[in-house]
Amino acid sequence: CCVTRRSRGRNYEAELQRCRPEAAPVEFGDYHPLKPIMVTDTKSRRGARKGSTSSSSSSSSSAPADPLSSMLDGTDPLSMFAAASVSEKKREKEEEVVGPDFEPWSSKRGEILARFTTTEKLSINLFMGSDKGKAPSPGSSAVSEKVRTRLEELDDLEEGSQRELLNLSQQDYANRIEELNQSLKEAWASDQKVKALKIVIQCSKLLSDTSVIQFYPSKFVLITDILDTFGRLVYDRIWTMCSDPRPLPDSFTVDDVNDTAKETCLNWFFKIASIRELLPRLYVEAAILKCNRFLNKTGIQETLPRLTAMIRGIGDPLVAAYTRAYLCRVGMEVAPHLKDSLNRNFFDLLGTFRQVSGESVQNQLVQQRVEVPEYLTLYSPAINWILQCIAYRAPEPLLTEMMERCKKLGNNALLLNSVMRAFRPEFVAARATDFIGMIKDCDEAGFPKHLLFGSLGRSLACADPPESERLTILNEAWKVVTKVRSPQVEYRCYDYICDHTFYYVSITFIHLSFISRSQKREVNTVLADIIKHMTPDRAFEDAYPQLQSVIRKILTYFQDFSVLFSMERFLPFLDMFQKDSVRVEVCRSIMEVFIKHQVELTRDPVILNAMLHICKTMHDSVNALTLEDEKRSLALLIIGFIRMVSFGRDFEQQLSFCVEARATFCNLEPVLVQLIHTVNHQLRTFITIPSLSSIFSRLSLYLLSGQVALANQCLSQADAFLKAAVGILPDVPRSISVEGKLRSSESFLLDFINNFLATLLVVPDHPEHGVLYLVRGLLNMVQDYTWEDNSDAKVRVYVSALPLLAAMSQETYLYSIPKVDSNETLYGGDPKFLSEINKLCETLIGQILDNLKALGRDESTRRQGALAFSLFGVLLAHGDLRNNKLSQLAVNLWNLCHKHGYCETGISVRTLEYIKHQAQQHDMTHLTDTVQRLALQSRT
Repeated sequence: CCVTRRSRGRNYEAELQRCRPEAAPVEFGDYHPLKPIMVTDTKSRRGARKGSTSSSSSSSSSAPADPLSSMLDGTDPLSMFAAASVSEKKREKEEEVVGPDFEPWSSKRGEILARFTTTEKLSINLFMGSDKGKAPSPGSSAVSEKVRTRLEELDDLEEGSQRELLNLSQQDYANRIEELNQSLKEAWASDQKVKALKIVIQCSKLLSDTSVIQFYPSKFVLITDILDTFGRLVYDRIWTMCSDPRPLPDSFTVDDVNDTAKETCLNWFFKIASIRELLPRLYVEAAILKCNRFLNKTGIQETLPRLTAMIRGIGDPLVAAYTRAYLCRVGMEVAPHLKDSLNRNFFDLLGTFRQVSGESVQNQLVQQRVEVPEYLTLYSPAINWILQCIAYRAPEPLLTEMMERCKKLGNNALLLNSVMRAFRPEFVAARATDFIGMIKDCDEAGFPKHLLFGSLGRSLACADPPESERLTILNEAWKVVTKVRSPQVEYRCYDYICDHTFYYVSITFIHLSFISRSQKREVNTVLADIIKHMTPDRAFEDAYPQLQSVIRKILTYFQDFSVLFSMERFLPFLDMFQKDSVRVEVCRSIMEVFIKHQVELTRDPVILNAMLHICKTMHDSVNALTLEDEKRSLALLIIGFIRMVSFGRDFEQQLSFCVEARATFCNLEPVLVQLIHTVNHQLRTFITIPSLSSIFSRLSLYLLSGQVALANQCLSQADAFLKAAVGILPDVPRSISVEGKLRSSESFLLDFINNFLATLLVVPDHPEHGVLYLVRGLLNMVQDYTWEDNSDAKVRVYVSALPLLAAMSQETYLYSIPKVDSNETLYGGDPKFLSEINKLCETLIGQILDNLKALGRDESTRRQGALAFSLFGVLLAHGDLRNNKLSQLAVNLWNLCHKHGYCETGISVRTLEYIKHQAQQHDMTHLTDTVQRLALQSRT
């Protein structure tokens, strides 16, 4: 018949066997490419000839020695360098005293300014300046004259060169301090060093003023910024003087400092020593403490104890506490290893607590109408900082000593709270029972006990106490927390500012840290009590970070979501997160844990209902302003949930779930795509695809759904899907947006059509629509589609369709679907069916040849040659070249694609070699005549 003249018969199994590589025996000897090479050195022998190597390398195997290994006693240079780098880093780490785990002062600064505010009016003394502050003229060079002039200039500060500004608001005060900071920098830049010193002295004096005592911690922050600036300017100036001609290294010693720099440094200390008042003299010398490095090796070590002792002369306990805090700040920067001075500062501070109940302080509080609890919170930043410096990498026995000190002071609650916050959680957890006893003995009037339990809870959330003490700790803590009826308190606290809701949530950590997965009832009780305390006056709105911490803790212990969602108070607890951004973040955290730990597919209605609620919360947060990355992230989380849902063979339930999910997540297209995949994976039914906006998503899903339907023997559904895919081909635009850029859609469309053609091999013809109706429908759509100008895409589709038609003419198809009768079974090699295939092949080849002629007329010889070679390859692989006309066509195509020399020579040579190899097969000898007629040509 005519078909046999077009397509050759194929024995796919025999062809597969011929294509398999020949097996080669492998002899396993001593050598293996992954076996390590052992390298040994052989010392040079005596009497070696001149010019011979002093040593040689020998391997334990027959393999050549590794050149890197043989160079350095078996150790390659890269390993040596890496080892040296590790050793260097280890040495640097050992020498490093203050590491990244130490919380810097800069992280506390903003919080202090935000917490310690006032509505009272403030006052400030501004330095007016004088001509005496200018640099001396070159004529006044006598040393005695210089000293006298500078002393007069310092005295001038106390003789009316300042102006007092009254009735300043808090913001005005901060602005004036910033003006002084700028004046300091300007004076320094203009070489008016004495004027700069006067500004610093004046600012230091402001720290003795406690007329608006609530604002004192913020005042301390603002003014010490100026002191820090001054200390940095002085140090940089002296360091620069030592950097001529070469920069002074950071690890310099006194021997590296020249005499001029030493004299300048000493002069600064002399100036500061002449300051009459104690407080400014202390602060200014502390600001330039680091400059002692230029004078002698032990300068800092000797100065710190002296300054610590000088602070004892300050009468106001609050002023003294912050002075000690500043000295600790500077000490941690310049000499963190000198812990003795830090400890002495703290022990001296403990002695000042007795002054709080003294007449002077009490009169001051009465005058300013400040209660004792509020006054005590003013010490928190200073005490916390000092204790942080002391406790940093401190040994465990130091905590025991601090606890004994607290007991001697009657378990001062403020101090006890700072101690628990400063030391490592594991140290505190190991002494949890002792701390509970101390908390019970505290006087609650100054600092509430529930805040102390909150600080203890922070440590127990990070470290477990002894097993035998856990129940006692839990009971004692819960007795306190359940007595608190409202999170609102009437006083301020640095550690727990605003409405103090954090104390309650922190204490729950004590409980949550001791629960197990089986203790659902206890956790449910905790959540119920939190809801009870947080709901009045919408207190939860100020405790979102802490409530999120409770969620994280629960998710740490409860990863069985059937247990978690069966707690009746869990979802009401989630409802307290009413701020959109926070609610979505909480839902994210739950979804991430679910996806990570839910390893088994589920159909549990409790889990499904709860997770649908959580996913809907995330989905409903999407709006027109939501970024694409955010949409993608939310979609991935929801898709992770959908993938874990399976109703097994209960297709109706699975479909019902997918329908509900489709309505719930309609704004996230990737989720809709996943739902279609879910249906295709588990069901044998149909889902609506036209709602998707991406036409290529619709095309691929129609095709995929058709393939799934075929796999499930749903022939009518498969037919509907494939017809729908063909029907929307004319709607494919000529360009599409890919990552924000317009690109031609042609390559995407060709990929889809090739995939579609491969599927059509196993699709049986519909009994009512005629032979090859889907193939004809696809080719008709390709014919009518508006392709790009100067495009060969349509012809390439025709070329791709020929192998499909050749495969359809075989007695046995290359692949099939179990329980689905393809056309090979339906037609059984019927001559009429083969005749239809042959006619369609002739039509396609005719269309291709017409296009090749048109390209020749348009002088598009490169495109003509490429298409001709593609058709030649199809005829060679699938055509029966024993037919003279088909063989002559193949030769003509070969000559055409080589006519203008655009065919790559290497490909042509390999093609000829392949044909010669095929001609050696017993059923392919006819190719011998064909290959003799194929010649390589080049462009002239």
